[in-house]
Amino acid sequence: MNLLLLQNCIFLIVTRQIRNKKHKILGQHFIMKPIEEVTMLYEITKALNAHLVLKKSLYKVLDILSNSMNMVRGTITILNPMRNEIRIEVAHGLTRNAMERVKYKLGEGITGRVIEAGEAVSIPKISEEPLFLDRTGSRKKRKDGDQSFICVPVKKGKQVIGALSVDRPFDESYSLINGEKLLSVIATMIASHVIKLETIQMDKERLKEENRRLQNVLKDKYRIGNIIGNSNKMREVFQMISQVSKSNATVLIRGESGTGKELVANSIHYNSLREKNPFVKVNCAALPATLIESELFGHEKGSFTGAIKQKIGKFELAHKGTIFLDEIGSIGLDVQANLLRILQEKEFERVGGHRTLKSDVRIIAATNKNLERAVEEETFRGDLYYRLNVFPIYMPPLRARKTDILLLADYFLEKYAVENHKDIKRFSTPAIDMLMEYHWPGNVRELENCIERAVLLCEEGVIHSYHLPPTLQTGKESDTVPSLSLEDAVASLEKEMIIDALKNTGGNVTMATQILQTTVRKFAYKAQKYGVDYRQYR
Repeated sequence: MNLLLLQNCIFLIVTRQIRNKKHKILGQHFIMKPIEEVTMLYEITKALNAHLVLKKSLYKVLDILSNSMNMVRGTITILNPMRNEIRIEVAHGLTRNAMERVKYKLGEGITGRVIEAGEAVSIPKISEEPLFLDRTGSRKKRKDGDQSFICVPVKKGKQVIGALSVDRPFDESYSLINGEKLLSVIATMIASHVIKLETIQMDKERLKEENRRLQNVLKDKYRIGNIIGNSNKMREVFQMISQVSKSNATVLIRGESGTGKELVANSIHYNSLREKNPFVKVNCAALPATLIESELFGHEKGSFTGAIKQKIGKFELAHKGTIFLDEIGSIGLDVQANLLRILQEKEFERVGGHRTLKSDVRIIAATNKNLERAVEEETFRGDLYYRLNVFPIYMPPLRARKTDILLLADYFLEKYAVENHKDIKRFSTPAIDMLMEYHWPGNVRELENCIERAVLLCEEGVIHSYHLPPTLQTGKESDTVPSLSLEDAVASLEKEMIIDALKNTGGNVTMATQILQTTVRKFAYKAQKYGVDYRQYR
């Protein structure tokens, strides 16, 4: 766009010079050399295209005008449409203090009127113009003569966004009309540059936003199902998931009930090369022994009582995808034999069928049972165990990853607070102590249920210890822990309330006393008694 303007400008300049027309200002004549104008415009075009930082480009433009137009002083002002305020963006011949200090209202002074009307103004002698404000204090009458002033609007389409102004020594031979036209061309070039930079900036912001969105998608995809944890044991699990996901290896997920084995299976599938293909889940423990074979491999019509039509099994449904066999330790020996065949040969027959079917399925199995002991007791086939145990992943119990308890509790608190439209922000210190001391036999599933119950009971902004289930109240696995005396219980509650008040007020004792409806003296006495320092909460 700048190149097109430059070409048009050169054409107009050369045409004007060929016609040898003279422009008259106050009875004086002056004809500019076309080569000088062309050179200046070319240098300005290069300067605007050399930088993607607006201020650098504009300063360079003023430097070129200073050398080419004998400019004493020059400014590029920008209009703030929200405040109707005009400020100096860049300047030549002004101090930084003057630039930062001086501001104009829309319509105020010569520059304000140019921006308001969108029309250029030329003043032969500044000293003779009563509208000139000279707020910068830099236009005092020079000993070597008066100064001329040219100001043109900078327009973005029909919208005026600023102005370009130039001060130069008064010269009877200089045509202000020609200078005004030339500055108008430069102002158009500046506006085009501003539009280009705004477009580039918008594209950058869109790319940044898209990049952030994709990063969030990848993060959520890697931690699919909200597998939460930053303990060393969970980091090992995440590393193993990332290592095995892209392969077709059979995975056996081991761990107690409630540790999140199904979430790991989800993560493996949706980060694998089979992610766009089916992911079929089967809970082997929930199916009767008489139906599990039919559920896995399907059956033909009439193969047994009740088989009124053909049924497609889970392995057929999972073709080219993944099948998740949860609680695989509960299946019987007869089904284990068919399962071993599909693992080895990738083939099977439906119940009551004679046609061998092929199925390309990746198997992910999970169990909370001790399969090694089951093999010894001959309730689980040893050859099937070794086929399943290609890549074992052990999910640690919650008691072995104490550092994850608060992370999980905060996640469930936020989740159920949103679901139940409650404004609950955090846990009290005694509640945190109880969560950390409990042994969590039900693992993450039990923790989630506890937090959901606490959110339902809580009518405040903080979950306290009395909102947690009775099984957590002792905080210990043993039932022999003595209960607190009445005096100790009262002291514990008072300390908890003092700490909560200080947390809510950022350590402000006066506000904390207002919350607790007590005096500063009593509050200070209790805080000192229980060893609570208000400065720790600021």
